[in-house]
Amino acid sequence: VQLQASGGGLVQPGGSLRLSCAASGFSLDEYAIAWFRQAPGKEREGVACVSSTAGNTRYADSVKGRFTISRDNARDTVYLQMDSLIPGDTAIYYCAKGLRRSIGCTYYSGSSYYRYYGPWGQGTLVTVSS
Repeated sequence: VQLQASGGGLVQPGGSLRLSCAASGFSLDEYAIAWFRQAPGKEREGVACVSSTAGNTRYADSVKGRFTISRDNARDTVYLQMDSLIPGDTAIYYCAKGLRRSIGCTYYSGSSYYRYYGPWGQGTLVTVSS
């Protein structure tokens, strides 16, 4: 089971990036997928989540209206479209799946997220700076 995040880079404030999460070793369409981020000196936090059927999406308040999560099960890929980026979005971004098929998006934003989502790959660095 592997989830590989990519697409990060350096972008100016107000710019956009699209992150990709490539899945392998399991059936992507059976699991919820969430994006997390960890800024320097801060705890990892949940950013967005999409249910297995894409019928349910959730966002952290800090990114609501700016980020869009989507999935293409046929391509085994989940995306995070990030628009109107601000310096506060600078972080390493990770994607992870629910550890069980029954885990949807209920727990991605809680402090115990690590009990419900994984595995954790290398992540991809997003830097928002002028």
